Amino acid sequence: MKTTTLIVLTITLFSSCRNKTELGKQIETTESVKIKQGVKLYVLDGGSILANKLEIFSQDTTYTGQTKQMADAYYVIAHPKGNLIWDAGLPENLVGQQPYTDPSGAFTVSRKDSLKNQLASIGFKISDFKYIALSHLHFDHVGHANNFKNATWLVQENEYNFIANDSIKVKNEDIYNSIKELTNIKKLNGDFDVFGDGTVIIKTMPGHTIGHQVLYVEAGFDNPILLTGDLYHFEENRKNKGVPSFNHNVEQTLKSMTSFEAFAKEKNAEVIIQHSQKDFNRLQNLLKK
Repeated sequence: MKTTTLIVLTITLFSSCRNKTELGKQIETTESVKIKQGVKLYVLDGGSILANKLEIFSQDTTYTGQTKQMADAYYVIAHPKGNLIWDAGLPENLVGQQPYTDPSGAFTVSRKDSLKNQLASIGFKISDFKYIALSHLHFDHVGHANNFKNATWLVQENEYNFIANDSIKVKNEDIYNSIKELTNIKKLNGDFDVFGDGTVIIKTMPGHTIGHQVLYVEAGFDNPILLTGDLYHFEENRKNKGVPSFNHNVEQTLKSMTSFEAFAKEKNAEVIIQHSQKDFNRLQNLLKK
């Protein structure tokens, strides 16, 4: 009789623990779904770039004599635990001005609207952001970065150290001045799960610059979104693994491309090439659904 009672008690306790475990998993799944449904992605126009000397986007003569119109997007990621701005477009002093061509003649740039106006159009203020992250520190990705001086800047440590070097401050004064007010800094050494739940992940993909990074976002679509930064500049770059002549390290870039494609396949992610006008329009249309 005692043995029978012990067996029944053991079965009861086991069933109770199993039920609690299953309930815990259900609650965890429900919370995960709620968080993912609460993550929102917005794409905004950080300006326009006409590449007058497209050959600089290749290691050979592939693009000699060609030009190409490029988008310059930046992104808002709204999350229940805070908001993130990804990239920062072209300088805002271009707003209201005629298109500007740099002294080398390589680029003609313009910008139609300000950060403040664009954020207001989707219901945000500059003060609403907990984080800012830049794919890398080139002129077309840091334009309005200093506006987020009260946010925490998420940056690869080697990228930060490069721009904070005294000689680089002088050599790339405009770039340094574009980020010098970002004093709340979290230095990263590799991938970083921004909100700790897997929905927004910064992935290190060096090569274009020493600390270049891309962004993975789960925002309630059928597929996650994977923003390329400048790992690729346009579709044929991705197809042919084309590396610009001005990249920091060609070998690192190619390794990052391989890692990126493996990750995109693993996650079945929708890849958005940030400088592609086609992808800019495609993402806008996706967000309207």
